[in-house]
Amino acid sequence: MSETTNSKSENWYASWFDTSYYHILYKDRNYREAQIFMDNLTHYLNLPEKAKVLDLACGKGRHAIYLNQLGFDVVGADLSENSIAEANKNANETLHFVVHDKREPFKEKFDAIFNLFTSFGYFEKEEDNLKTLIAIKESLSEYGFAVIDFMNVHTVLANLIPNEIKEIDGIVFTINRYEQNGFIIKEIDFEDKGQKFHFEEKVRAYTLEDFQSMMDKSGIFLLDTFGDYKLKKYQKNTSERLIMIFK
Repeated sequence: MSETTNSKSENWYASWFDTSYYHILYKDRNYREAQIFMDNLTHYLNLPEKAKVLDLACGKGRHAIYLNQLGFDVVGADLSENSIAEANKNANETLHFVVHDKREPFKEKFDAIFNLFTSFGYFEKEEDNLKTLIAIKESLSEYGFAVIDFMNVHTVLANLIPNEIKEIDGIVFTINRYEQNGFIIKEIDFEDKGQKFHFEEKVRAYTLEDFQSMMDKSGIFLLDTFGDYKLKKYQKNTSERLIMIFK
């Protein structure tokens, strides 16, 4: 049996997110909860009708599509060519999808930029994560707001499940989670069609203080923090999420 691995790859996200297995493993995500989050967020930001919105790291575009249904002019951007090809089936005059590296600013400016569901902190080098923040800031219009929806590292580490087995669509995923060198790492092993696969997800274990430090370096103003998708205030030890509004 051959073994496919990307554990040595610096850019783990470039291969894992492009596989069909990524979407199988995460297909039960709660999209209704995500839609309620979009409703709450756009209402809180008081976005004007037909505002230009960027969904940064949009995956297959499900949230970009919903934002477009709310009446916004939306661009979904992602590094995964497969995901963008899939998302493009839903494109229309006010919904566009592009393959894009989030370290690069956009030429056009947006009234709101959303980076959702812990799609930040993937880069091995700190300066690349800083570049991403600066690119977000530089892609905002004069009156625009940005939102990063990140895990709350404190509750994630307190509730980390080290080992888990999940069977989905006849595929048995063995998942191991741990913290190492400032990253939260998830190792995913499974077999399919006689082939063994091994993937890793690595996300920086950034705290609110880490983000504040990066934002200070980037000339970014943190305006508000929330701790869940209903926009309850952020509490370090109990909140599910770390949601930051900035400009």
